[in-house]
Amino acid sequence: MPPLLTLLAFANLVIGSGAFLVSSIVAPIAEDLGASVPAAGQAMTAYAISTAALAPAVLIATGRWPRRHALLATLALFFAGNVVCALAPHLAVLLAGRVLMGLGAAFTPIAAGIAIALVEPARRGKALAYVFLGMSLSYVIGVPLGAWIGLAWGWRWPIAGVALATLVLMVLVARKVPRDVQAPGASFAGLGPLLTHGPVLWPLAMTLLYFTAIFSVFSYIGPVLEALNPMTPTLLSVTLALFGVSGAVGTVIGGWANDRFGSRRTLVVQLAILAAMMACVPLTQGSYPLTLAAFLVWGTAGFGMMAPQQSRLAVAAGPQAPLALSLNTSMLYGGTAVGAAVGGAASATVGFAHMAWIGVPFALAGLATLMFGRPSAPALDRPLETP
Repeated sequence: MPPLLTLLAFANLVIGSGAFLVSSIVAPIAEDLGASVPAAGQAMTAYAISTAALAPAVLIATGRWPRRHALLATLALFFAGNVVCALAPHLAVLLAGRVLMGLGAAFTPIAAGIAIALVEPARRGKALAYVFLGMSLSYVIGVPLGAWIGLAWGWRWPIAGVALATLVLMVLVARKVPRDVQAPGASFAGLGPLLTHGPVLWPLAMTLLYFTAIFSVFSYIGPVLEALNPMTPTLLSVTLALFGVSGAVGTVIGGWANDRFGSRRTLVVQLAILAAMMACVPLTQGSYPLTLAAFLVWGTAGFGMMAPQQSRLAVAAGPQAPLALSLNTSMLYGGTAVGAAVGGAASATVGFAHMAWIGVPFALAGLATLMFGRPSAPALDRPLETP
């Protein structure tokens, strides 16, 4: 793989850590800021809505910029948001910081566009899996480390650590990304055709649904795991790290399976496994080994969908792939926001131990979307045919 992809993977590690670590420290955040756990859990919602609604505008606004400048601008927004969150005196300021961080998440589709441009089509799945491996590794490194630091020393410290890591990343991008790196930018001109193209719309709907399923649980993963089995801060951190390892393995498997079996077949298997594990998780209450096993299989399937889903969209969108990938990121975080809201509303009635059941219908609906659309439909770089 081109060396630049390693830097982009590291960037996704930092961004993923900043985005998701709050789900493991939501309880101390709520206690310190005088809010309820469901209210503090809306920190994920604020980030997700910002990324879903506003990040595509950032992508389009920087569409004609050199790719290095676009990467640096989005990282600056992400850094500023982390600083605001680390210093937040109350929940409203924390949520505002999360909105800024969401704007900076436009870095991820820009990086995906660069990854696609740097390799030949036959290696696209592996290249995307490699770049998104950083996002998976955030659950191995960033989220469990953030949980341990946050529970032991205070929730502000891991967020400040992400801000510092983002500064380091900005220096590396400024020095290592070539001025002339070639990758297409996004523009409003391609939005209309994308939004009327079935092979693009159905994958976007699937992303929205399966991320709603996942984050109805993972927006509150700390309380969920502790409700299933009593845990010390160390055991909770280890559990999150092991989940992250399963996600990293799943990301690699997903990239390989995409190039070997095709995106649609890969996604059918992964979504079916995800729905089955969500149904099983509440039944493991009281048995830590069974809980861990269910979450490890869940992580392998869930993270494994990233590469085939991105590859599927890139093929369908043709030269509009960067915009399609940004819209996919919007759906990803839209699902995160909806999931956080649904999970927060359901927690008072079903309890944290049974939260996974809330996500099962959304996972099954995502699986159903794979029944629609024409796999052989032309990409947008060729005239669309009338069915």
